[in-house]
Amino acid sequence: MQYMILIYEPEGCYDGDGGQAALQDIVARHMALAGELRAAGIQQEGAGLQGVETATTVVTGAGGKQTIHDGPFAETREHLGGYYVIDVPDLDAALAMARRVPVMEGGKVEVRPLIVH
Repeated sequence: MQYMILIYEPEGCYDGDGGQAALQDIVARHMALAGELRAAGIQQEGAGLQGVETATTVVTGAGGKQTIHDGPFAETREHLGGYYVIDVPDLDAALAMARRVPVMEGGKVEVRPLIVH
């Protein structure tokens, strides 16, 4: 079964003293995990996302009228930083993979099954 693992981290968690070093450490840990998951045939795809300052959102309102807004769909203190798509037997296996995803303190990892047609 395919699952998407969504990675959320606190806004600004890589700012300030040590921020770049922390980012480099997290990226290296993601690369190691992704290499392991690809080698095992578990990872189908995945990527990091550019910062929320690059986001643009299309909002559909009443009567289907659409407007375009700078920024992510919701103003929050955390942002979606990347994702993995994995293929594992069940939710327990997906959660085991999600627990291995490196995040900064306060980070969250969401697991959702994909709709496959």
